[in-house]
Amino acid sequence: MTQRRANVRRVQVPSLLGDPGIRRARAPERRFLFAVPPLSGHVAPVAAVAAELARRGHKIAWTGHRPSLEPLLRPGSRIFTAAGDDCTAMRDRWLELRGLDALRLLWADFLVPLGHAMMPGVEQAIDRFRPDAVVSDQLVLAAPVAARRREIPWATAAVSPAEFTRPLAGMPEAEAQIRDLIGGFQLDHGIDDLLDLRFSDHLTLIFATSALVGDTSLFPDHFAFVGPVAARPVPCAFPWDRLDGRAAVLVSLGRIAGPSAARFLRAAAEAVRGMDVQAVFVAPADAVADLPPNVLVRERVPRHKLLERLSAVVCHGGHAAVCESLSHGLPLVVAPVRGDQPVIARRVEAAGAGIAVGFEDVRPGELRTALAAVLADGPHRAAAEAASATFTSAGGAAEAADRLEKLA
Repeated sequence: MTQRRANVRRVQVPSLLGDPGIRRARAPERRFLFAVPPLSGHVAPVAAVAAELARRGHKIAWTGHRPSLEPLLRPGSRIFTAAGDDCTAMRDRWLELRGLDALRLLWADFLVPLGHAMMPGVEQAIDRFRPDAVVSDQLVLAAPVAARRREIPWATAAVSPAEFTRPLAGMPEAEAQIRDLIGGFQLDHGIDDLLDLRFSDHLTLIFATSALVGDTSLFPDHFAFVGPVAARPVPCAFPWDRLDGRAAVLVSLGRIAGPSAARFLRAAAEAVRGMDVQAVFVAPADAVADLPPNVLVRERVPRHKLLERLSAVVCHGGHAAVCESLSHGLPLVVAPVRGDQPVIARRVEAAGAGIAVGFEDVRPGELRTALAAVLADGPHRAAAEAASATFTSAGGAAEAADRLEKLA
């Protein structure tokens, strides 16, 4: 028996304790073209996915409005121009709208004209880069049409759960108009086998989870709920010594500015006056006169690190701001302004993770009551922590990259 054992060829078994012998099976190198609109909030999540694919050895290129893309991507990123500066003028006109006007005109006055403007550049990008798969933001019509014409697999990137769940579904006439516009766009470019270009029939990546969408088991397998993906942290100075241990609250309106934003910030300052909290306002230094002593105003903050020190967030309902807050288990007071923000605010309330308030006509007392409610240890905080758990388990950029590798 001993002799027989001695003659058996030894097989080296990789260690489970950090030995590089166990490695992830590496997919063959693929080429992915990402198509995005000139909206910064739509770039950061897919940029994280692109970075993960590049880390795995795949080739990445981008197509869109170059001046909007360059500041948001890693230096040296390959960009194919697919829209001129007129697209940002269309975007800015749309961003000035509020409420139903913004939702109604989003497609007719911005996205369909943007699709026509991007079409030549996107087709040239595909012909020059020769991708194995195209990843198109849900608001970009040119990329799925160009991919279909060339019989290249394509995926949808649905950054906001509001866009994914069709925010106008409660208004059937408006939803029908959008479908007609999307169908007309395809017909204009020689495709008569019409699809809803907002949802790829190959792969639809949704950067949300059941916490903001509801029951995800109702959707087909090619709908992948990968959860939100945070943007790269941007370091900047912050007076950490000013935080004295009291409950700290972040008040941020993102890119919202103008008289309405100023009124909201004044109301927020009055709301926290006399509360046993510290409030950090992300705003110009002179945005609010007669500041209470418990308010600190900074034009920029290291958001990722600051969220680790906070107890609650007051924001405008932007998808990135909401998801970053929930990722840290922070309850929210949401004052939606435009676009998909009212839908996201309702999702936050439905999840139990926050309270929605008005933006244009908010009163200090209303804000104070809402803030006191979410700061209390109770159901809002528990719901925010539950949402954070779903984000972690969804897989984020790594899960999205896994899905894209299988697509290509």
